[in-house]
Amino acid sequence: MPKAPTVEDVAALAGVSRQTVSNVLNTPEIVRESTRERVLSAIDELGYRRHAAARRLRLRRSSAIGIRLDPYVGGVSGVVLDRFVHAVTERASERGMRMLVYAARTPEEELARLSELWEGSEIDAAILTGTVQDDPRVRRLDDQGVPFISFGRPWGEDDIADPVHLWVDVDGAAGTKAATEHALTFGPGVAFLGWPAGSGTGDDRERGWREAMHAAGASGARLVAEESVQAALGQIDAALHDGQRLDAIVCASDSLAVGAQIAVSRAGRRIPVIGFDNTPTAEALGFSSIEQHPEDVAAAILDLLMGPTGDVVVPRQVRPGAAHALIVPELVVR
Repeated sequence: MPKAPTVEDVAALAGVSRQTVSNVLNTPEIVRESTRERVLSAIDELGYRRHAAARRLRLRRSSAIGIRLDPYVGGVSGVVLDRFVHAVTERASERGMRMLVYAARTPEEELARLSELWEGSEIDAAILTGTVQDDPRVRRLDDQGVPFISFGRPWGEDDIADPVHLWVDVDGAAGTKAATEHALTFGPGVAFLGWPAGSGTGDDRERGWREAMHAAGASGARLVAEESVQAALGQIDAALHDGQRLDAIVCASDSLAVGAQIAVSRAGRRIPVIGFDNTPTAEALGFSSIEQHPEDVAAAILDLLMGPTGDVVVPRQVRPGAAHALIVPELVVR
């Protein structure tokens, strides 16, 4: 059996020191680009892969990243997060990292679980999901010194120009803006069916609709419903009964879009409905929706946590332009 390539083999082929190879693997940002490319080419040519168990023992790292598994809710909700967890697990494995999945039903339970995992050296970092305005988890993890990155902005804690934390998010406003621009081709009366004010994600998606409507000089109804098919159905039923002009409906989620679609069908109307999440339900029912690309979110999260080619979590200076990634979603027209 041929001998597995070593760091020394990579260094010899690339014409660099062993330390330079280590830097490329762990802190690539400090290595000159031409040198980094030469080392990466040598790694590919030799098929080098670090032994994860030996690395954990040597560096006293767990080589694991913690992420909460949300309670099962069924229906349309949760599909995007499920795709994200699968994607980040696959991509972490490619880097020699493991995902440690834990259950928690409340922010307090999650914080307690993360504290145990961090103090027990079972994780090197955590990924937060479902961030909200003034998220209590953010400050607590800061106080405990737990490295983390969030899928979703820690709303109210920082912004793009003055960053405090690492985060990756989907540009919801860009998604609903594209959806509204498409919806306006059916007429100026484009309604937005969203969540009650105060949700960072919901407000961001509403902003995209407002920007597109303002640019077109159009006006449309803003309708509000809790995140359920039945609530959305009731709102659209009422709007149709009141005689509101609905040339098209842009929704903050596919769950709301399903309710809107049912209401429109029951009324015998042909009104285009556009959702957000591009779930299998949107495809099955045949309405347009915004694809978030959670696989791209997963890749960006690991890049920020570990560097573009790193295989360990490394401390990262949080500065404008290097602490965040906004993934541009895609309108899927049906």
